[in-house]
Amino acid sequence: MRYCGVRGGGAHHAGTTTTTYPPPTPTCTSSSRARLRRAPPMPHPPLVAARLCRRLLPSSRRVFPRAMASSFTTAPAAAQQAAGGVAATARAEEYEEVLGRLSSLISQKVRAHTGNRGNQWELLERYIQILELEEPIARMKVIHVAGTKGKGSTCTFTESILRSCGFRTGLFTSPHLMDVRERFRLDGVDISEEKFLKYFRWCWNKLQEKTDDDIPMPPYFRFIALLAFKIFSAEQVDVALLEVGLGGKFDATNVVKEPVVCGISSLGYDHMEILGNTLGEIAGEKAGIFKKGVSAYTAPQPEEAMVSLKKRASELGISLQVADPLKPHHLKDQHLGLQGEHQYINAGLAVALASTWLEKQGHVDRMPLNHTDPLPDEFIKGLSSASLQGRAQIVPDSQVNSEEEPNSSLVFYLDGAHSPDSMEICARWFSNVTKEDKRVPSSMEQSQTSGKSRKILLFNCMSVRDPMRLLPHLLDTSTQNGLHFDLALFVPNQSQYNKLGSNTSAPAEPEEIDLSWQLSLQTVWEKLLHGDKGLNSTDSSETSLVFESLPLAIEWLRKNAREDLSTSYQVLVTGSLHLIGDILRLLKK
Repeated sequence: MRYCGVRGGGAHHAGTTTTTYPPPTPTCTSSSRARLRRAPPMPHPPLVAARLCRRLLPSSRRVFPRAMASSFTTAPAAAQQAAGGVAATARAEEYEEVLGRLSSLISQKVRAHTGNRGNQWELLERYIQILELEEPIARMKVIHVAGTKGKGSTCTFTESILRSCGFRTGLFTSPHLMDVRERFRLDGVDISEEKFLKYFRWCWNKLQEKTDDDIPMPPYFRFIALLAFKIFSAEQVDVALLEVGLGGKFDATNVVKEPVVCGISSLGYDHMEILGNTLGEIAGEKAGIFKKGVSAYTAPQPEEAMVSLKKRASELGISLQVADPLKPHHLKDQHLGLQGEHQYINAGLAVALASTWLEKQGHVDRMPLNHTDPLPDEFIKGLSSASLQGRAQIVPDSQVNSEEEPNSSLVFYLDGAHSPDSMEICARWFSNVTKEDKRVPSSMEQSQTSGKSRKILLFNCMSVRDPMRLLPHLLDTSTQNGLHFDLALFVPNQSQYNKLGSNTSAPAEPEEIDLSWQLSLQTVWEKLLHGDKGLNSTDSSETSLVFESLPLAIEWLRKNAREDLSTSYQVLVTGSLHLIGDILRLLKK
């Protein structure tokens, strides 16, 4: 039984306070009751939250009391003296406290605020002085990568190559999916909780001592970028790979004055409220990481973007070289560690960046001999073993695909696409991989024999994004590749209720659930499927549902998979990396 009861009002989402895409205001009148469909309730209490992130994320100007800062000094000593179990509990509590402090640095202003356009850039230099990082950053052997799509994958490939060549690596990426420590990888592994707490305490206390109303604590991303510099310098990495957070010119990672080499991954339309409305303007912002005398590479780009990149390179007197995509023979027919045909573009850029870094550091003997022959074994090993969660990732549901239920089949296909171009790439990947059932993990083979499957979309996106720029690209590309979704599910992100990386569950009894944004996404989807009739179409009754929470959607999918043993449920989860992190957290519980 479908029911209504949706509260109106603006939607709130993690990291945003405004909705730029105005959703239709749903009301529960008799005429609309059949139109606004929500998923049927599950037989257990819904795991949804009453309050949104604004209650968890205080103003960025909030400064914790000095007593709290000084308490960090004694916490490790006390933990070491405690028994094993008590020590683990104490550290877990300290880690939760740290996440709360990090949350306090998240600004409530919208991303397009002028403060994100480089205002108070001089404060970043001041923070570096306070943390005594000027010399360590200057000595760091940095590979710096900006771009719209694929910059995280490019950094991951490059790091894996250089680690396979025997170098100690540090990798800084964003965003994280489940735990903030994912942003800091040492030798290919997330930084340990112990080391993270150690370096966090050091940076936090130093900044607390020197900041005031004139020099406030740095906002969230600047703080974690500074923390990355501290971690990599203290851990004495041979190479630091830095993924730009947003843009390039005014990004916190751009304090590096002399990187070894810079790279620009594929460019497209994203964050236009900050970076500009044309590809030329966006490319100009990304080219802000170029430095005089520093080699620069780019993936193949649209002409408008390439013109802008070349213009900036010319102004600095440097040559901009285009890195050609890899071909299978370069890998001796081994597969890339990251799935999707587009990854050959990112891998080609990674090979250029790694080769240039090796050359500049005097390791010419480890470089590829030319652009046509197969790559050195170390390069192939690095490219084939690279891993990055949430990008073209296949995760069978262990609760359904188990030995106890060998005939049930539920597989999640995760991709954090959130721009028009990446939606098309995601759709092509999902279409191709679901046609090849043999690529589903072996535990699924028995349930794949029937050949019957249901393709389901599980979607959410941030309210700063226009779904009319995302969903049409996803739907059209899927259709062109012969894939049709049987059902679309729209859910709020679970992470909006939690501190950064926290394992704390959302409150069980919500006072209010605002689904107006999810209902607006559903409306867009139905209009794409049924034209102007949209949700009024008689055909729309079985094509989309809105769930009050992600856990409810997962339970609904599990229930259907267990009851319909003849069908393989293939669920594409996309639209938001935050959503990907939420579902990974739930599936791993």
